[in-house]
Amino acid sequence: SLRWHDGVGSLCLDIVRRNPYLPPMSSTARSEKLDLRLTPEAKRRITAAAEAQQRSVTDFVLQSALERADEALANRTQFLLSTEDWEKFHAALDAPPRDLPHLRKLLSTPGPFDPAKGE
Repeated sequence: SLRWHDGVGSLCLDIVRRNPYLPPMSSTARSEKLDLRLTPEAKRRITAAAEAQQRSVTDFVLQSALERADEALANRTQFLLSTEDWEKFHAALDAPPRDLPHLRKLLSTPGPFDPAKGE
């Protein structure tokens, strides 16, 4: 979806974002399992961090992993544009496609896996 906010446009592509201020997901909604192999030191650190936040290890690991996943995917799902760049972006979307002769030739040339003519 396209959104406009405070003079800045953003393009969101099929994204469902979690609200980090909501409590962790309820255990009844969880139906998938993820197993990890980790060192004893890594387990101690994760357990200590979960205890410091008064959360279960499961909730701590899940929330941490989801936050990292959101960070990793953020640049693939949303970008911000200035007003000027937003207008250029819209103009590019509205413009007719350019003729690219090399691309047209490439797409009209049979590929190595296309059946030979006459077969």
